[in-house]
Amino acid sequence: MRLMRLAFRTMETVAPTVGGHRAALLWCTPPAGRGRRRDDRPSSLPADRSTLTTPKGVRLAVETWGAPDAAPVYLVHGWGGWRGQLGPYVAPLVAAGRRVVAFDVPSHGESGPGMLGPRRATAAEFTEALVAVTAAYGRAAAIVAHSLGCATTVRAVADGLAADRLALVAPVADPLERIGDFTRLLGAGDRTRVALVERLERWAGRPAADFTVADLPARRSMPPCLVVHDRDDKEVPYGGGRDLAESWPGAELVSTDGLGHQRILRDPEVVATVTAFVTR
Repeated sequence: MRLMRLAFRTMETVAPTVGGHRAALLWCTPPAGRGRRRDDRPSSLPADRSTLTTPKGVRLAVETWGAPDAAPVYLVHGWGGWRGQLGPYVAPLVAAGRRVVAFDVPSHGESGPGMLGPRRATAAEFTEALVAVTAAYGRAAAIVAHSLGCATTVRAVADGLAADRLALVAPVADPLERIGDFTRLLGAGDRTRVALVERLERWAGRPAADFTVADLPARRSMPPCLVVHDRDDKEVPYGGGRDLAESWPGAELVSTDGLGHQRILRDPEVVATVTAFVTR
């Protein structure tokens, strides 16, 4: 870490564009962890597993449960996660008469690598994957998303993706909120940070601010929304989810305690609340 910080301090002075590029590659590397690899998919329900190729040629792993002609509910995992984390929602949604469609975004789970190669991904690729899957499986009766998947889902809906309801669990409302902390951790400064954001925008093909979604509901019509966030979330502060719900006309906020960022996905009361909302 000391050598890395020394290298970034040097690049900050003599080559901030190079430093920004290298910092962007690190920023786009999802974290690993047992919690993010949990597999809570129901073994008692038959599933249909397939692959889908996006317009950019990325192979996505897709899994569905329930009747093919039922209204689809999409499950969108978060940064470093995969579709198996949202497995607790499958059985109750199928029992409520919905078709559940879950998928892994590029460089996550069982999907192929994205534009930056294996083990790297961008927020834009989350949005592009959701658009591609809904185009193949039909208009969303609802979308249940977690963490970064919330911001990218809201972005897709703001761009025109049709969805009747959204349930956002532990939502990230501003993916770049900590980018200053990140560059300081690397030992870099403002020149590297600016170059990092410019690189992210080049890869995404759009302004980085597009994925800051907290103010979107106040500026355009959005579907009914449920926000569920834990006050003890150490990865994504509770205040961001609370503020998002308050800025969203008519949104419902459910606050929990002691569940953190990952366990909230499999808490029985949270699962029941989300299921009731999206099938209302």
